[in-house]
Amino acid sequence: MRIEKDAMGSIQVPENAWYGIHTSRSMKNFNVSGEPVPLAIIHAIVELKAACATANEQLELLDPKRSQAIRKACASILTGAHDDQFPIDIFQAGSGTSTQMNVNEVVANLAVVKLGGKRGDRQMVHPNDHVNKGQSTNNIFPSAIRLASVKMSRRLEAVLAELVASIDVKAGQFAKVAKSGRTHLQDAVPVTLGQELGGYAHALEKANARVAAAAENLLEIGVGGNAVGTGINTKPAFRSHIVASLNASTGLAFKVAQNGIEITQFMTDMGQMSAALRLLALDLLKIANDLRLLASGPNTGIGEIRLPAVEPGSSIMPGKVNPSICEAANMACIQVVGYDTAVAMACGLGQLELNTHMPLIGNNLIRSFDILIRTCTMLDEKCIQDLAADEEKCRKNFEASAGLATILNPELGYDKVAALVKEGLASGKDLKTLVLEKRLMPEDQLADLLAGAFGPNL
Repeated sequence: MRIEKDAMGSIQVPENAWYGIHTSRSMKNFNVSGEPVPLAIIHAIVELKAACATANEQLELLDPKRSQAIRKACASILTGAHDDQFPIDIFQAGSGTSTQMNVNEVVANLAVVKLGGKRGDRQMVHPNDHVNKGQSTNNIFPSAIRLASVKMSRRLEAVLAELVASIDVKAGQFAKVAKSGRTHLQDAVPVTLGQELGGYAHALEKANARVAAAAENLLEIGVGGNAVGTGINTKPAFRSHIVASLNASTGLAFKVAQNGIEITQFMTDMGQMSAALRLLALDLLKIANDLRLLASGPNTGIGEIRLPAVEPGSSIMPGKVNPSICEAANMACIQVVGYDTAVAMACGLGQLELNTHMPLIGNNLIRSFDILIRTCTMLDEKCIQDLAADEEKCRKNFEASAGLATILNPELGYDKVAALVKEGLASGKDLKTLVLEKRLMPEDQLADLLAGAFGPNL
């Protein structure tokens, strides 16, 4: 152990730890969730630390020797070599100060050693005076959430686009497979399986566009604004230097906040992203449930599609196969909706100059991204790519559907068709058979009506 001191006293710190006294104290204070702040946020804070060191050096506020050591320490952390040095619980001080200081201490100690000193030497590189120079948790932590979210949004957009592409392939493959449509879970006008899947693909394209739009708003960051967004204790050019350095290292297009006060107090941009993720989850939830219904059976359900079998479905019923992938997707999507509910509450519960629920907001956003990225990949690879149609079952359901009556309306009238539907239900005969038996129209005319039953876009 080594002894470290600060304004609150002395604490023993493990000799091999890269963190310091603030982290050690926070580890004793906070242990609610049992889970640390996501590494995506930690690494984003580290990237901001490197950018701030560069900005401070450019403005001659930090000597090149320390600045370079800080950047090297940050680069080392970003390799993942020190991921175990960030143990602070999610539920901590509302601005994320404990995690901010955790990062400051790890960066400082790594920099000290790179300069030839020993861990805990606050004279050589100080976690507050040097690593945290010109910064406050109040703008570093939310800026890190934005940075991490933008990066993860790019990953989500990519896997979601792959899922859409796979659905589009199946839509083309099943473009001519006629089936019964259903509204209120009752027979409705016919569609093709391709049309049905095409609707799913377009819904997910729109969801992807919502995520991309929300990410654009997250490119505005408040780093450099300090405690309340006024930029106290910094030079006017500090913010623009940080953003320029950050963009150079990430290849992204962040920009200085238009209003430092607003971006410090309001987490609404993050709430918008969380809402976009929730809407995507709702679309995926609907699609997964539809697939389960369409695959229900195999002998007593709808059974118009076959989902890939990924595991035995029962410990007692031999041969049973369940739609396990869709069920897993359902639960994942429900969890994302829950995360968003918490984010929405946290966004609205800021007080005066600061929102004090940022670790929760950041954690839930990152977890939602991670869940949805994995869910999209799972649905794509384990469900959609090997989805099959039971064309015979689709045709039989199409021909037996009471919804076919709708296409007869223009020729026979609503009342006469309603009577045919009633008779069909009583006799078990389909409408096609009844129309031909009663000689209500020639067979070739009925065939033309059936051929045009799927709209002009077939």
